[in-house]
Amino acid sequence: MASTPGPSPSDGRAGITAALVERLIAAQFPQWSGLPVTPVEVDGWDNRTYRLGDAMTARLPTAEGYVPAVAKENKWLPRLAPSLPVAVPPVLAQGEPDEEYPFPWSVRGWLDGETAARGSIDDMAQFAVSVAEFVLALQRCDATGGPSAGKHSWYRGASLTHYDDETRRCLTALEGHVDTRRAAAVWEAALAARWQGTPVWFHGDIATGNLLVADGRLTAVIDFGTSGVGDPACDLVIAWCTFAGDSREAFRRTVAQDDGTWARARGWALWKSLLVMSQSLGTDPESAASNHRVIDEVIADHDRFARAAR
Repeated sequence: MASTPGPSPSDGRAGITAALVERLIAAQFPQWSGLPVTPVEVDGWDNRTYRLGDAMTARLPTAEGYVPAVAKENKWLPRLAPSLPVAVPPVLAQGEPDEEYPFPWSVRGWLDGETAARGSIDDMAQFAVSVAEFVLALQRCDATGGPSAGKHSWYRGASLTHYDDETRRCLTALEGHVDTRRAAAVWEAALAARWQGTPVWFHGDIATGNLLVADGRLTAVIDFGTSGVGDPACDLVIAWCTFAGDSREAFRRTVAQDDGTWARARGWALWKSLLVMSQSLGTDPESAASNHRVIDEVIADHDRFARAAR
C-alpha cells in the first residue's frame, strides 16, 4: 500500500488503532520498536494499513473472513514477484495474534506511488496495455500447488453459479431502475460460458484502488487477498469499471482472452455492480449512478458481441 501519510478518520475501525499497532510491533518485532506508526491516507476495507517508519507498513485484517489472505500472500507473493512486470508488496514478517488482537497480521515493504483512483495517468490507453500485460504475466506464473479458487478468494476464479441467487435477487430489487431483462440476458450468457480451461493465477480485484502509479505509469499492484488459481475472467472487469473507448479496446486487444472468458467477465462485473447499486439506492446517489453506468456498459458490450457472433 502506498499513500501520503496523514490523518485518517478510519483509525480505530474494527478496533485497530495506531496505538495497538505500536504495541504489537514493540512486543513481536522489537527491532522496529519506536518507529512512527501512522494511518495511511487511502485505506482498504479488508485490512487496516499503517505506515511503519519510512520503508514499511503494518497490515491487519479487520475481520476473520480476511484472515486466510495473510498466510496466502506471505507464502506466494515472494514466489510470484520475480515473474511480474511491476512491483508487488514485499513481505518482511508475519505477526501473530495476542490477547488484544485475535488475527495474524503482516509487515510489508513500502511501495511508492499513488493509487490509480487518485493518481495522474498520462496515457490511459497505454495504462490499459500495462494492466493487461500484468494480467497476462500473472497467468503465466507457475500455478503448481497454488490455492484453488474458493472461500479464501471470495469465489473469485470459481464458478459464477456461487453468486447466482444473489444476482437474481438484485435483478428483482432493481426492477424499474435498470434494464433487468437485458441484464438477465448478460447473466445467463455468463453462466452458459462454462470455464473448462487450465487453472491459472488470477488477482481477483484488478481495480484502480489496487494499482499504483508514478509519473503517470503503472508501477505496482497491491492487495492479493482475493488471488488464487482458477478462471481468470474476474480480472477483466476493469474493462468496464475504468476503461472506455480506446483504452478499453487496448486492454481487450492486449489481454487477448476468448469470447467465453469475456462473457464470464461481464457476469462478474454485472454481479458486483448490481449488488452495490441495490445497496446504495436512496443512500448514496453517486455510487448508484456509477454502478448504473457500469451495468449499462456491460449490457451494451454484450449486445455488441452477441450481434457480431450471429
